[in-house]
Amino acid sequence: MGITSTSDGAGITTVTVDYPPVNAIPSQGWFELADAILEAGKDHNTHVVILRAEGRGFNAGVDIKEMQATEGHGALIDANRGCAAAFAAVYDCEVPVVVAVNGFCVGGGIGLVGNADVIVASDDAVFGLPEVDRGALGAATHLARLVPQHMMRTLYYTAKNVDAQTLKHFGSVYDVVPREELDAAAREIASAIAEKDTRIIRRAKEAINRIDVQDVHTSYRLEQGFTFELNLAGISDEHRDEFVATGKPRANK
Repeated sequence: MGITSTSDGAGITTVTVDYPPVNAIPSQGWFELADAILEAGKDHNTHVVILRAEGRGFNAGVDIKEMQATEGHGALIDANRGCAAAFAAVYDCEVPVVVAVNGFCVGGGIGLVGNADVIVASDDAVFGLPEVDRGALGAATHLARLVPQHMMRTLYYTAKNVDAQTLKHFGSVYDVVPREELDAAAREIASAIAEKDTRIIRRAKEAINRIDVQDVHTSYRLEQGFTFELNLAGISDEHRDEFVATGKPRANK
């Protein structure tokens, strides 16, 4: 359970997230995920990283119950900094990152996927930001990399989800496959990248990041500033407490 990394000896390192029951990642887990992804990229035996998850869904965001059970603002600050670190790690990883999305990908999951290089998804995958229902703001930066501007605004304001087939139509998801074929599909595209000269691919990723039209790091941190404002006003706690009171699994969805 937690964050694990395995290498296949053929240039592919797989980073797996496993936080039952719904992969709502605790504060420290986000930092561990960031470290695992960055370390994989620094290893020149790694040509590409696959980011995947065990269980019912790819990611359910931060662990809200952990946050509400902690006195003071430490857990909130750690969760925000941890998310920023993990999202940045996917973007800054020295090699391409392929994400394999199963089931739900909400909240923080959007930050991971939106910063990835290649996305493959199971045919039951859904993507969304429930932030406004949880008294928070964030990851519009990354949702805007998955859908057109007005769709992003609609999904953000309504906290609705969008399915994998729609994202494939928009061109952000590379392939949609049955869940039992997801790992194989991710490995297929990862293998195609791993076969290339990693010296060139590493420079290619750096070049693509440098010509990106959006500074994803600064943009996301700006969004987080409004989350802190809502928290100071007591609004965020109201909504997080309401969520905890529902007794739902530890998911931000």
